[in-house]
Amino acid sequence: MINDAALLPKPTLTGRRLRLVPLSVRHAEHFWHATQDPEIRRLTGTRREFTLAEIEEWCTTRADQPDRLDLAVEDLDGGYLGELALIDLDRDNRSAAFRIALVPTATGRGLGTEAIGLLLDHAFTAVGLHRVHLEVYDLNPRAQRAYRKAGFTLEGRLRESHHWDGHWHDTLLMAALSTEHRAATPTPAAT
Repeated sequence: MINDAALLPKPTLTGRRLRLVPLSVRHAEHFWHATQDPEIRRLTGTRREFTLAEIEEWCTTRADQPDRLDLAVEDLDGGYLGELALIDLDRDNRSAAFRIALVPTATGRGLGTEAIGLLLDHAFTAVGLHRVHLEVYDLNPRAQRAYRKAGFTLEGRLRESHHWDGHWHDTLLMAALSTEHRAATPTPAAT
């Protein structure tokens, strides 16, 4: 059973080097700048140009969404590192889709893996999800490594489903299951 109280109000989740906080209008300008970065756009497949006003409206409404979880990734001093979300909640099957986008200065340091781990812990223990799935393009091996480290398993491939900059790319389908996550996460007594 899904625990709606774990989705609204939005939680703050704190890790060793970062915290996940409710996405709000205070993140809008940083979020908007990230959507303008050519590398982030390439890795996420973002084609649409967003205005700052659109991003501000988006960030302002996230806290009121009862069927999804949008969080900003911050360092422990409150610096913006990116955002992540649980979306497309399927209550009957206790599953949701996942996405994350970090700013370029936050990549390559294991911060994505830490953020994903915090979100998966919350999704599986507090929200009550059984499965969290995602799509990642084959042109993003760094993200694939982070997802594998966080417990996602490759489930399938959509061949040549994404066209970017004159080239065809595969979309990889990955998922993490609560049963595997619990088995891989040490209990306090075991540490």
